[in-house]
Amino acid sequence: MERGSPGAPEASLGRLVRLAAPTLVVLAAEPLYLLVDSAVVGRLGAVALASLAVGGGLMAVCAWLGNVLAYGTTSRAARQFGAGDRAAAVAEGVQASWLALAGGCLMILVGQLSAGPACRALAGSSEVAAGAEAWFRVAVLGAPGLLLATAGNGWLRAVQDTARPLRYVLGVNLLSAAACPLLVYPAGLGLTGSAVANAGAQTLGGLLFVRALLAERVSLRPRPAELGEQLRLGRDLLLRGLAFQASFLTAAAVVARFGAASLAAHQIALQLWMFCAFCLDAVAIAAQALVGAALGAGQAAQARALARRAASLGAGCGTAVAVLIAAGWQVIPRWFTDDPRVWAAAADAWPWFAAMQPLAGVVFALDGVLIGAGDARYLRDVTIVAAAGVFLPGALAAGWWDLGLGGVWAALALFVVARLALLLARLRHGGWAVTGSRR
Repeated sequence: MERGSPGAPEASLGRLVRLAAPTLVVLAAEPLYLLVDSAVVGRLGAVALASLAVGGGLMAVCAWLGNVLAYGTTSRAARQFGAGDRAAAVAEGVQASWLALAGGCLMILVGQLSAGPACRALAGSSEVAAGAEAWFRVAVLGAPGLLLATAGNGWLRAVQDTARPLRYVLGVNLLSAAACPLLVYPAGLGLTGSAVANAGAQTLGGLLFVRALLAERVSLRPRPAELGEQLRLGRDLLLRGLAFQASFLTAAAVVARFGAASLAAHQIALQLWMFCAFCLDAVAIAAQALVGAALGAGQAAQARALARRAASLGAGCGTAVAVLIAAGWQVIPRWFTDDPRVWAAAADAWPWFAAMQPLAGVVFALDGVLIGAGDARYLRDVTIVAAAGVFLPGALAAGWWDLGLGGVWAALALFVVARLALLLARLRHGGWAVTGSRR
């Protein structure tokens, strides 16, 4: 018989929804703030907006690394919480916060040294590069706060506390959204004002999550053994992410051969796809916390039931997204451009974009299940195999045979199908459901 624990979650769809809903708000807060930031800076002119795009792209790398840290923290801390040891779960957050602080300081150093060359490589003109460099040099000062906040989100999700992250993230983003136009215009800082608002919000957010750690009254001493274990888990998640990045960069290079209209349409569809993935990640993050807690409590059957319910919820959310995308196939591309050539190119990708959403919803949910179980090595291998064996060959074949944007997006759909098949095989095998406070 499986043992129980005070931290063990109920394996209900309602529990998943209750945890996913506030997480969705937290996930949506940052992109919504970036939209406000872009609208404010856009009033300064096209060069300023292009500079923000380049500098913001570099900061997005910092945010991505922070999410890797958050996922690993949730996985490890949720097991401790499920085993009934909240203090140990919070201790995982302490170690993650030390990693975040060190990583953030390293980002500042690397960012200041590489800002000029990186911005010149990404920008299309020297004027844009100069603006991007000035923005990024200020914004990167918020990197420690950014990473501390993602680590804090990680351990608070693990102990199933969604109230404080919701308050902190909404509070700092609203404050930054209010400060940004004041700093840009009345204060006369221009583009730099946007960077100051960004760095200030990230720093304040990080301090709020540190305050949450201090309130738990646990030891703040670094523990090298636990730091090493977190780094190993983060390594597998990082390699998984790099496989994604390599695949999408290759696909973009192939699409560029089809012309500017196809590349513009690809950018529109890809950013929308990323946004949908971001929203569907709310289910994955809820699954991380609940599955980790169930396995920490020794309840493998509970974890398997949660996996099934997470997959069902992911499929339902993905289907709803697919219906909206399909209904807007003629309208949505027109939000981004007035060029009929881009509309026509987007129509080639749109059926694949819409059709893959229900499957993608299941894939993202199962990703969360396996991250929560600490099965990051299998996830890494699945992503690399599907990318190298399906997506990359498919995208290259689309370029070789001149299949157009539709061919590249067909390859992306097959990539999702391949990942789904491999994830379902793992779920059926059951080797992922390893119980105990540590995997």
